[in-house]
Amino acid sequence: MAPSVVEFYEGKCVFITGSTGFLGKALVEKLLRTCPGIHTIYLLLREKRGVSCEDRLKALCSNKIFEHLREKQPGVFNKLKLIAGDILEDELGISNDDRQELQRHCNVVFHSAACVRFDQKLKDAVNMNTMGTLRVLKLAETMENLEAFVHLSTAYCRCELDMLDEKLYPAVHNPEKIIDLVEWLDDSTLSYLEPKLISSEPNTYSYTKAITEDLVAEYSSKFPIAIGRPSIVTAAWKEPMPGWVDNLNGPTGLVIGSGKGVIRSMHCEPSYMADAIPVDVVVNGCILIAYTTALDKPKDLRIFNITLSEVQKITWREVIELGEKWVNTYPYTVALWYPGGTIKSYWFTHQLTVIFIHILPAYLLDMLLFLLGRKTFMVNLQKRISHGLNIIQYYTTKEWNFKNTNFLSLQKRVSEAENNIFFTDVSTLDRDEYLRDYVIGTRHYVCKEDPSTLPRARKLHRIRYWVDVVTKILLLSLLFWFLYSKCGILNVIDSVYNYVYSITNNNNISDI
Repeated sequence: MAPSVVEFYEGKCVFITGSTGFLGKALVEKLLRTCPGIHTIYLLLREKRGVSCEDRLKALCSNKIFEHLREKQPGVFNKLKLIAGDILEDELGISNDDRQELQRHCNVVFHSAACVRFDQKLKDAVNMNTMGTLRVLKLAETMENLEAFVHLSTAYCRCELDMLDEKLYPAVHNPEKIIDLVEWLDDSTLSYLEPKLISSEPNTYSYTKAITEDLVAEYSSKFPIAIGRPSIVTAAWKEPMPGWVDNLNGPTGLVIGSGKGVIRSMHCEPSYMADAIPVDVVVNGCILIAYTTALDKPKDLRIFNITLSEVQKITWREVIELGEKWVNTYPYTVALWYPGGTIKSYWFTHQLTVIFIHILPAYLLDMLLFLLGRKTFMVNLQKRISHGLNIIQYYTTKEWNFKNTNFLSLQKRVSEAENNIFFTDVSTLDRDEYLRDYVIGTRHYVCKEDPSTLPRARKLHRIRYWVDVVTKILLLSLLFWFLYSKCGILNVIDSVYNYVYSITNNNNISDI
């Protein structure tokens, strides 16, 4: 009889890359909380910006996501073991002692480390996403007791396809050749070739994820391996806290930017389906993928599209309308302006709107700050926002269908009791409730605004509303005055009236 999920992880040693990332933190927390019998969780950490690996591990354990564990199960943190290294270094920069320990004891690998910056230079993206994965695969190949290797890719790895099945699509270029190319070409030549090389994908992130899948497939005959392809990963649905999120990537940045009145126009096709998946569902999917892969020991690569497709259908219009509703109910204390604006289906209309409600106000505000002797910031802020919008708007103006039969079948592999623990069924997700928790989560976990600040935030929100109304009235009045005084608008109206009156009068005479 097959063991349960909790029984499977009992006594197991797990190696995780990317544990300080959004998804990585949630994965570590879930394993510690729900698999009490797990033996060791090895975390690959590097020194960063002068902060040592040991201090980064302490910072990770003090993160808000582990709050309940610190209160109720403080001893579980002893299961975490630091592996000092770097995904960018040869052989991961791991010491011989740590390498030998992993080779002897590691049973499951979760490889989630990746550069998620869509505007990363090709050389850096290949080094992190492709060569980094190759380094982890080579280490995994030497592990004596490896039962499952789970590689985290993305559902947007082949953006040129309208429909993505749970199968391997041969990459446009051979990954080994691309690795060689970025190693021996100088930066200027590579920058020149980059648009041609990644022409099938919108950015270096999608491109490197696509070619990396080919690399992973080459190792499927050596040990049990699977690929998880989540769509856009968003705030937690249920665990560890509803609405938990700790970054500004993707939709989270849009929620905060629009809620603070900074983003007022977006290029988006409102009727297209939005495919985003809560981080806790992705984590549960990864845990179950490793479990089923270890039990089945497949000889071929297995792929799981961790997506909403064919389960929950929600359009961008619905997402934005619900987001607007809850942003006005749970406003931010610190904001530039009252939330507002619209989405535009046409690129030209969006660009025109951006000029008048993003760029010009930014220059006017900076001019005012300069005259007052204050530090200017709005123009630079708007440039960063425009750059971010240009990247994400590729995904809001196209529509994909992701087949996810393998992912949905994971529910059938576990008992009803464990389905409640490692839930992957998003058909019961209440989108209105979820968007409410998402907005509250951005206030609390990203903007660090305590719930006690909400009454004050609502007062300020009402003030911003009336300032917005008065400003619009003044601007419309100024526009009307300008047209009246400079363009003789009343003369135009009078001429039109006289013309219409004369035509009507002539028609009446003809009737007589």
